[in-house]
Amino acid sequence: MSIWPHDRPIPSNELISEAKKANAVISLYTDKLDSNFLKECHHLEIISQFAVGYDNIDVAEASRLGIVLGYTPGAMSDATADIAFGLMIAVSRKFFFMHKTILKSEWSHFRPKAHLGFELKNKTLGIFGLGKIGTEMAKRCKGAYNMKIIYTNRGSNEEAEKMLKAKRVSFDELLQQSDVLSVHCSLNPETKGIFNWDAFSKMKPSSIFINTTRGPVHNEQDLLDALTTKSIWGAGLDVTNPEPMKADNPLLEMENVAILPHIGSATVEARNEMSRMAAVNIIEFYKGKKIPHQVKP
Repeated sequence: MSIWPHDRPIPSNELISEAKKANAVISLYTDKLDSNFLKECHHLEIISQFAVGYDNIDVAEASRLGIVLGYTPGAMSDATADIAFGLMIAVSRKFFFMHKTILKSEWSHFRPKAHLGFELKNKTLGIFGLGKIGTEMAKRCKGAYNMKIIYTNRGSNEEAEKMLKAKRVSFDELLQQSDVLSVHCSLNPETKGIFNWDAFSKMKPSSIFINTTRGPVHNEQDLLDALTTKSIWGAGLDVTNPEPMKADNPLLEMENVAILPHIGSATVEARNEMSRMAAVNIIEFYKGKKIPHQVKP
């Protein structure tokens, strides 16, 4: 068994070199398991992804080669929903920007009309991708602020409709009606760049955009333009496009923006569960059983 010992992503050539010595690999979402990797490591029997997403893997090529793919769905649902919920509050009340005023010695006196945010009670939450994480976000918003829940999915989420009185709407209706629009879809050819200028221009000028899934779901220049022109009110991001974000990115200095360095699953509980699930996928595979969490070929 070999473990990457360094506090940095493993370079592609070293990943290939190490994988050639193994039959199974536990991969991170930062590992690029593309057609070139799979060509060089076609002998692999199973890849178990330490993540809920697997857009870093060429699933079609892995399936063609007969490599079983595992992942860890559900392990981080609560942790990521907490981040989305926290970003929503942070943006609505300008937490990050106002904290910086203290660091800059700009907190001098009470100003009744300066830097006002807005309250979230009874607002409309739009969820793009009402799966496990999206549902947890919706439950928090419904319970804390009695928010109306609307969502856009490929199919209906009947459980959420019954439990939360969620209403399925078209993508355009989601854009037009949401006071807070939180993204929880997977990254795929259909969702890549779907939140672009055309989408942002249809949103309310008073709305907040939240993305805690994958950065390429939104076009970052278009998001900056939408905020600059006040097409939308604010944004909260745990993922950026590209990632990591550069320190001089103008989004970091905007009043109505809160950005985190992709920490959605960064709790002891979530990372422990991800580790367990990734390991169990491999253990069950070599026991000759169906793995608990397999990516559809």
